[in-house]
Amino acid sequence: MKEEKTGSVKELIFHNDSNFFTILLFESTEEQFFAVGKMPDPKKGRSYRLTGEWTEHPKYGEQFAFSSFEELEPTTAEGIAAFLSSGIIKSVGPATAMEIVRRFGDDTLRVIAEDPDRLTTVRGIGPVKARAIAEGYAAHRSYSQVVLKLSAYDISPAVCMKLYKVYGAEAAEVVKENPYRLIDSVYGIGFVKADRIAQKVGIPPDSPFRLRSAVIYDLEYHAGLGDTFVPETDLTEDVAAMLDVPREDVSSAIFDLALDGRVFKENLEDRNVVILHSYRRAENYCAAKLLQLINCELTAIPVSPDRLIKRSERVAGIELSETQRRAVMSSLGNGVSIITGGPGTGKTTIIRMILSVLEEAGIPTELAAPTGRAAKRMSQASGREAQTIHRLLEYSYEESTDRMVFGKNAEDPLDAGCVIIDEISMVDILLMEGLLAAIKPGTRLILVGDADQLPPVGAGTVIADLLDSGIIHSTRLTEIFRQAQESMIVVNAHAIDRGERPEFNGRGSDCFFLERTGDKEIAATIKQLCESRLPSYFGHLDPFRDIQVLTPVRKGICGCVELNKTLQEALNPPSPEKHEKTFGDKVFRVGDKVMHIKNDYMLEWKDLNTLQSGTGVFNGDMGVVSSIDEDSGRVNVLYDGDRLVSYDFTNLEELEPAFAITVHKSQGSEFPVVVMPMTHFPPMLATRNLLYTAITRAREGVVMVGDPRIPGAMTDNTSARKRNSGLKARLLKLWEMNDESLG
Repeated sequence: MKEEKTGSVKELIFHNDSNFFTILLFESTEEQFFAVGKMPDPKKGRSYRLTGEWTEHPKYGEQFAFSSFEELEPTTAEGIAAFLSSGIIKSVGPATAMEIVRRFGDDTLRVIAEDPDRLTTVRGIGPVKARAIAEGYAAHRSYSQVVLKLSAYDISPAVCMKLYKVYGAEAAEVVKENPYRLIDSVYGIGFVKADRIAQKVGIPPDSPFRLRSAVIYDLEYHAGLGDTFVPETDLTEDVAAMLDVPREDVSSAIFDLALDGRVFKENLEDRNVVILHSYRRAENYCAAKLLQLINCELTAIPVSPDRLIKRSERVAGIELSETQRRAVMSSLGNGVSIITGGPGTGKTTIIRMILSVLEEAGIPTELAAPTGRAAKRMSQASGREAQTIHRLLEYSYEESTDRMVFGKNAEDPLDAGCVIIDEISMVDILLMEGLLAAIKPGTRLILVGDADQLPPVGAGTVIADLLDSGIIHSTRLTEIFRQAQESMIVVNAHAIDRGERPEFNGRGSDCFFLERTGDKEIAATIKQLCESRLPSYFGHLDPFRDIQVLTPVRKGICGCVELNKTLQEALNPPSPEKHEKTFGDKVFRVGDKVMHIKNDYMLEWKDLNTLQSGTGVFNGDMGVVSSIDEDSGRVNVLYDGDRLVSYDFTNLEELEPAFAITVHKSQGSEFPVVVMPMTHFPPMLATRNLLYTAITRAREGVVMVGDPRIPGAMTDNTSARKRNSGLKARLLKLWEMNDESLG
């Protein structure tokens, strides 16, 4: 039988942030009892009206199971003091709360809400603080009402807070009218979660809101897989099956979205395809700008390039191979050129030579790479300053448009005669668009990288499309130079690339294989390697900085989620001296290695060396948790040893432990030693280019653990998923049109 219980939280026994399940010691005027149910944001000292019924727990005895609740404002002076000091108003602590209540008694909350100027009669409270208290109290009342309404839809407190920040007191009404709006406005709510909320709200299954959102969701899902477009028949069938609706309804939704300009329907490579506006714009722009750069007259080099190359060779004490010399000459003589090759093939030597020639010719050059780690390696290898592409392009928040923009663009291009981009295989189509927009005609663009690595995390296959088009001048380096031949890491990488089986455990080798049976034994061995065996063997390795575990998968005993738990326990165990914060199923602890897992262009950072600040932390950036402050609700992470980023507790979904990471997330990075499990992975991940990418991340040693048959099987598996990318087709079409107009 349903009952109502009115009282306050005496103690918070248990609360689960992810599903709101809560156990309270609840106190009314007549009794104390345990109450269990779902409550988004319970706090000790707050008053509630609970509606539920008594149940008997087999272990804990009688409990009041509440199915709904309402937060109540306290009516007694003691209750008001506890309420104000519970943290709802940041500027009010226990001492200030007692002073206010002592002055106004049971009338305190009315004074704060209706006559806050009277607060200035309390010692220590001036006009500014009085306003802050009144605003904090009003915000809490408004937020409490929003949370109460949204909790019916199983929306987490963290998401409630984000919704409230975006929509204010209207958040619940927005959700009720069209929950699919949340997808675009709140990070953490995707189509699946919005659809679940929509079902609770009562949105009909064939709602146009639902159909259109599902189409966009499927296009974005494929973009996450690397596709810039989806064939229309595939898209229609995918969405119809996902929603269990007729295909005709999906076709109508696609047509409506095309009319609104959110998607485009076009024929590409003899297929009717659907593409999001941003990817179509990027592909068309990149194709047109590349052709413009190819056909432009270049800034002249006043002296014979061949003479400058020979002079630079003498100064550096080296002699370029014929292929290297051809790569340098091609880079100097063409508007756009590509240099691709595996490890040990001399890409760094070529970059140094190009820089030397351009410097002597007086042509200013900019160096950049997609990630901070890659840019730092480029600087060390070239002896010149290199930046991330985002920093080079002055990526920042523009208040007038409320969006992130590249400061360097077609209106304000880079002041350089040459731009060299390393790790070009990591560059997706949207970043390529931003880069090309900032390059003025007549500038040399030199793209350097390894075309055999995994494609970028973002959508598109820029480097593959450019090479396959045959339009861009390119040099493929295949010769392994003598010093590199001494490393089995390099030798094995090239063997894998040719489809040959890698070799391990030879005399003096830096590639090792430890045979183990079963995932549990593999994981246990990886733990031992990182904890003690590898630091002891190499003698100079720091388990945090110098050893990186890579794995193809996230799930399973040998996936990065479980391996991170194992390695965190071994390398950074709990300690009374180390603060930690639990977020969902993750625990962040001071000293943990972590990775930022989404591009957040608004997140602020501060350089501890220069004291400069800026915005933008990117997918794949790795750092260490330097401190956790419960009072301010923040986790501080140090990236690259000098860039400090502070995360609010509500934004911790952007972080994850990084003792073990996926091979995809390792692109652009290099580590002294790489450790990798070798077990039975899904065929779409157990591919040749994934194994090649993993091995080429290591500088001093590779250790593989598990089934010795797996590396050979991965080498044989060339069936990596082919992405849908339109850059090549658009480039060739423009090239043909250009030829016809000239003819």
